[in-house]
Amino acid sequence: MNAIIFSAIMGVVMMFTGILTNKKPVITLTAIVALVILLVANLLNSYGIFSIQVDTKELLHFNKMGMFFNTLIIAGTLLFVLLSGSELEKLGNKTADFYALIFFVLCGTAILTSFNGMLMLFLGIEILSIPLYILTGSDKKNLKSNEASLKYFLMGSFTTGIMLMGIVLLYGATGSFGLVGVTNSALPPSAGVQSASFLQVAGLLLLFAAMSFKVSAAPFHFWTPDVYDGAPSVFTSFMSTIVKAAGFFAFIKLFASNTSLLGPTWSIILSFVIVATLFAGNITAVFQRSIKRMLAYSSIAQAGFMLFALYSNNDLGTEGIILYTVAYCLATIGFFAILMKVKDYTFDGFNGLASTQPVLAFVATICLLSLAGIPLTAGFFAKYFMLASVVKAGGPIWLVIVAVLFAAISAYYYFKVIQAMYFKEGQPETAEIGQGFKIGLLLVAAAIVLVGVLPSIVLNCFYF
Repeated sequence: MNAIIFSAIMGVVMMFTGILTNKKPVITLTAIVALVILLVANLLNSYGIFSIQVDTKELLHFNKMGMFFNTLIIAGTLLFVLLSGSELEKLGNKTADFYALIFFVLCGTAILTSFNGMLMLFLGIEILSIPLYILTGSDKKNLKSNEASLKYFLMGSFTTGIMLMGIVLLYGATGSFGLVGVTNSALPPSAGVQSASFLQVAGLLLLFAAMSFKVSAAPFHFWTPDVYDGAPSVFTSFMSTIVKAAGFFAFIKLFASNTSLLGPTWSIILSFVIVATLFAGNITAVFQRSIKRMLAYSSIAQAGFMLFALYSNNDLGTEGIILYTVAYCLATIGFFAILMKVKDYTFDGFNGLASTQPVLAFVATICLLSLAGIPLTAGFFAKYFMLASVVKAGGPIWLVIVAVLFAAISAYYYFKVIQAMYFKEGQPETAEIGQGFKIGLLLVAAAIVLVGVLPSIVLNCFYF
């Protein structure tokens, strides 16, 4: 409960900060302090030292997994602000409002990690989504940003309708909004197999479509490239990491106890979605000329791998999604921080970066190797755990082989950036880069390698 209450309070504090001062560095410093307080409050709750008790009437359920995920998300946001706070300050005079919206997004993610019923799932999704529509269009003088915001809002509203219809059908079938109520209201088992009514199946499929939209899984991914490309880069970094991780947590929690209701059909549907997501993300990313747009399609491909945790639904999948969250957040936030310092987002804009900015090129290389899943980086074990969880769950080997093949294809477009930085000549234009920023980047690179060598560092924190 600490994470929900403190994030909401910090959001209001940031709104008043904008009234009290217009000095942007002070506002950013206040946001950093607020995030540290929020992180500490959540850790105290996690270890049972201090927690605010509120009777939620079973609408929310707080467990170790949810609180640990909160810790990862808040820590990821803190890293995002430390590396990209200066870029956020350049977006007009509403810096405090932007930080307030980020805290409200965190409030939505904290609800999503603890929801125990469909209504709280809906509220969590909306509290998370509405600030994102605003942040996407925050560059008001940029037509592309406005278009992305409108497109995101319209598609998001349409998806909200689908989600509500799914919830209504499930309530009509079971008479309950609770997660447990949906499962317990299944028809009596026949030949040892639990079955569901038509309304339950229809409701679950509509919820599946709505959640697939939120995490950019095919065939509901079409909004992602335009929105990610049109949104200010500093918020694309936030949306493609923190928000996606929270969406996946809610997705897995929602379906973890209900997959048995769909029977063998569930595996077939999910296999199709995984392959389609990997195909759409990786193949389209190969043909992109803008690195920012390539990363947008790459995020779709990464969602394909993260769906394996939903497919396997076992302890290895749980550990895998934790590692994936850490690896993906570190690499993507780190690379986007570098991308925002380079003035040209095309591949040519990175030509010769290693000779003019060796630290940026080195850290960018580590981030890209991790995204590709190369050994000795965090991304390798993240992908390994995902594939191993499918094998442990008795999934088809062909699905694992397909995933490995697409991972090999992804290496092609990630290495194109490395090739441009180290093996092509050029004079890339970059913004002024301070020593503190470079040290921060090197720490991110060190963390990626450390988790890549010793993934137990992250997993041991989960089993506290």
